[in-house]
Amino acid sequence: MYKLKNYVGGQWVQGAGEGIKLFNSVTGEAIASTSTDGIDFAEVLNYGRTTGGEALRKMTFTQRGLMLKALALHLFAIKEKFYTLSASTGATRVDSWIDIEGGIGNLFAYASLRKQFPDLPYYVDGEAISLSKKGHFSAQHICVPKEGVALHINAYNFPIWGMLEKIAVNLLAGVPAIVKPATVTSYLTELMVQEIIASGILPKGSLQLLVGSARGIIDHVGSQDVVTFTGSAWVGRQLKSNPNVINNSVPFNLEADSLNASVLGADAKPGTPEFDLFIKEVHREMTVKGGQKCTAIRRVIVHESLIDEVQKALSERLAKTVIGDPLIEGVRMGSLAGLEQRDDVIEKVQQLALSQEIVYGDVHKFEVSGADKSKGAFISPILFRNNDPFVKTDVHNIEAFGPVSTLIPYKTIEDAIAISRLGKGSLVASIVTNDDKIAKEFVLGSAAYHGRILILNNENAKESTGHGSPLPMLTHGGPGRAGGGEEMGGKRGVLHYMQRTAIQGTPTTLTHVSGVYIPGADRPEASEHLFKKHFEDLVIGETVYTHKRTVTETDIVNFANVSWDHFYAHTDVTSLEGTIFEQRVAHGYFILSAAAGLFVDPGKGPVLLNYGIEEARFTKPIYAGATIGVKLTVKEKMDQEKRDEEDISKGIVKFYVEVYDESDEVVAVATILTMVRKKDQS
Repeated sequence: MYKLKNYVGGQWVQGAGEGIKLFNSVTGEAIASTSTDGIDFAEVLNYGRTTGGEALRKMTFTQRGLMLKALALHLFAIKEKFYTLSASTGATRVDSWIDIEGGIGNLFAYASLRKQFPDLPYYVDGEAISLSKKGHFSAQHICVPKEGVALHINAYNFPIWGMLEKIAVNLLAGVPAIVKPATVTSYLTELMVQEIIASGILPKGSLQLLVGSARGIIDHVGSQDVVTFTGSAWVGRQLKSNPNVINNSVPFNLEADSLNASVLGADAKPGTPEFDLFIKEVHREMTVKGGQKCTAIRRVIVHESLIDEVQKALSERLAKTVIGDPLIEGVRMGSLAGLEQRDDVIEKVQQLALSQEIVYGDVHKFEVSGADKSKGAFISPILFRNNDPFVKTDVHNIEAFGPVSTLIPYKTIEDAIAISRLGKGSLVASIVTNDDKIAKEFVLGSAAYHGRILILNNENAKESTGHGSPLPMLTHGGPGRAGGGEEMGGKRGVLHYMQRTAIQGTPTTLTHVSGVYIPGADRPEASEHLFKKHFEDLVIGETVYTHKRTVTETDIVNFANVSWDHFYAHTDVTSLEGTIFEQRVAHGYFILSAAAGLFVDPGKGPVLLNYGIEEARFTKPIYAGATIGVKLTVKEKMDQEKRDEEDISKGIVKFYVEVYDESDEVVAVATILTMVRKKDQS
């Protein structure tokens, strides 16, 4: 029998002793054992903080993002290696696709997110803040990687996705990870980590793996570490209340299983597309991964006039679901992750049955295709009905983590909102309706209790990712029972692994420290026009001071005719009474266009193109007779990778454009984005 290995301290290590036996959840056969006995957890943490952390913190966001992209491409190319072993967890091909390719998709998503960060090891957060009248004292927030590790304690239901969706975030932030998967399915996580380490794509120490018990590791985490936990609320609270976590103010993100709800709008009657969508969605959430999803629908909230029809349609669809060996053709629901998980679901079903009626399924009487149900961790889908949800409240407190849901009637949308709230906080809720008024009322009435809300109707059905699909760029987490934490969430998630610090000083000093031009900083005049300089030669803060031009009334009239912008303030001097304007005013966009005419160097050079404007503001009206000039300053530089060997080596440069008048007052500001060629074309 294969004994799993831990990957710690840069080596594959087997724990001491016989370890814990792991089983194929379909056949019941022992397939591996695992142990962490003899491993020094304090040393594992220290290795990650030093070797892994030091390497990652030296990399820029661009480099880390490209690292994730390379890893995603590598794993995608060998994805079939994971499917067969995944079936041993009870997962069908569709279940495995969510786990394997969904997890790899998170790597791709966070690799692309690098474009929203500077080509620096740290992040400059928000705009600079002037703190003095004369402009010599300013502040800027920066975010730097925490100098600890991300300790991920994951659940058994997604042994690959659970790891990749988390490490994608912390690695982009520049923080190493220690992954502790749930023991029962850790053999699949170990297989993927083997491939990740063998690829050599990640720096040493940036990823470590513990298969087996990690009891006691929380005693060694520190204030620079981040702990994430996915699983039962009870275990999560025990870990979060560890004295070491409390005393050292260790960031702890808890994502707990929750009693997620889906609501069918009163408008979605039988025969409507929304009714059919609802039945399909609830059935999918009950049976995909055998209902072992933290986002699965546990409470099915239906208008009382529709509940009998929903019960009938859902029961008929469940009856067609073939349960069995996930490798057998036609099987749509495999087993649970293990016998212990199955027994726990049966126990919870029995508890729920004391206060509500089973209207479909039997935990003991059901057919299994291609397997022996006495050996595998199989169970039938169970559908309850609870006609009195405000009195019989077990449904709002007890979760059977499997293919188990409860039908609940409501009279008004206010009732539906109140019922959804009784779950005391969830990861996700959904409402299926084609009535936007109903959708708005439900969302605004219940959003405080749910981390995500899906509004599903026939228009978005074909493109919807569904009730139970967390997405990389969206926050995954929820209040109350759901743990009160957040994962993923795009840039928000990355910043969870960084320390936000306010720095104060002169604008010049802050520009030097942050690597981004701060308004008010010294702007040395460039020795030659900035558009003649290659990417490598541009220096943050250096500036071109242009010649000046006087705006005429003819300019204003001509621009109105060319642009077709005939807003009265530009064209009708008889309508200015009672406005803020003293006379015909120049178009703001003319001022920017005129500024471009002043700062653009017309000759062919390293600047390839201008592809955007950010943060354009017009701060003072310009009338005919005013004279304007421009200060063009290098604000920020971002490296850009080549798409292929034929592509031009280049980078993105942000230029700060400041337009001023004859009294030296600023009349307009903007940031332009340009693509600039590099000297080195290798």
